[in-house]
Amino acid sequence: MQAIYRAIIALQRTNAVARRLSTIPGISPVGATALATSVADPGQFRSGREFAAWLGLTPSQNSSGGKDRLGRITKMGDRYLRKLLVIGATSLVRRAKYKPESADPHLLALLARKPARVASVAMANKTARVVWAVMARGEVYQTRHTPSLAA
Repeated sequence: MQAIYRAIIALQRTNAVARRLSTIPGISPVGATALATSVADPGQFRSGREFAAWLGLTPSQNSSGGKDRLGRITKMGDRYLRKLLVIGATSLVRRAKYKPESADPHLLALLARKPARVASVAMANKTARVVWAVMARGEVYQTRHTPSLAA
């Protein structure tokens, strides 16, 4: 088992995309290599929202008559990648409960409103969107990044 983990770490160090993905909180070396090898071209998705939907991390819609009803996540995409993202987000939720001063303010606000499991799936969705942005733009994850408005 240890040899397999060492091989994954070596692959993560040699792959530029996996190195960039491992800078995102909640993404392990296993998750970074799995995402880097599974998604060959992030340009096939128009947005991070479409990427999260491809992974099955968006709620299903049962809307009628102008009334929006959102249900459970669709679970339509790659089960392994979705599981890795949810496990990583769950670790962030657990860390936020014990060390709230070092946690993301968005996560703390989410935990104040929603149960822990719902918050971890919501954070997995957000992480998937960040993963798409890092892969599509070729940049490294930046903590507390404020996007510039397009003119």
